[in-house]
Amino acid sequence: MVENVRPFIPVRIAVLTVSDTRTLADDKSGQTLADRVREAGHILSDRRIVPDDKEEIRSCVLSWSKDPGIDVVITTGGTGFTGRDVTPEALEPIFEKRMDGFSQVFHGISYDKIGTSTIQSRATGGVVNATFVFVLPGSPGACKDAWDGILKAQLDYRHMPCNFVEIMPRLDEHLKRGGEKTA
Repeated sequence: MVENVRPFIPVRIAVLTVSDTRTLADDKSGQTLADRVREAGHILSDRRIVPDDKEEIRSCVLSWSKDPGIDVVITTGGTGFTGRDVTPEALEPIFEKRMDGFSQVFHGISYDKIGTSTIQSRATGGVVNATFVFVLPGSPGACKDAWDGILKAQLDYRHMPCNFVEIMPRLDEHLKRGGEKTA
């Protein structure tokens, strides 16, 4: 019996680092994600750094979510509890659908590595304008954990029993039925 093998489908991914202090030259978390995106065979569509400012974060993600050359946005930084950590506040209000399971699985993986310190992250995920958005902490370790433990498999069409790639064409069904965009 011959097993049905799916082809690899590269996904177009943008990486956004949220930081008041980092530059592309010293952005280890953004570089970690960019490297993993490319190593997996995906396309790094864009990579930027914006300051810890709700409007700038939201503006960049909204712009990318409307770009037909971007399927997924991954942010890193701004998920903690300090006064400047505002990435979830910037993005959760524009989620059309929240992905509670992403946060739960991320925290499970993180707990196995750093114990109760995982509660200091507000990692989250959702969909904005038919684009997957994943909001990760700013540490390279957290970015590795999220990519290696969740995103690498879910962004691979060959991953069974299901994955995000196979549902991407259906993320905008509400628009095709005449529904309104919420973001």
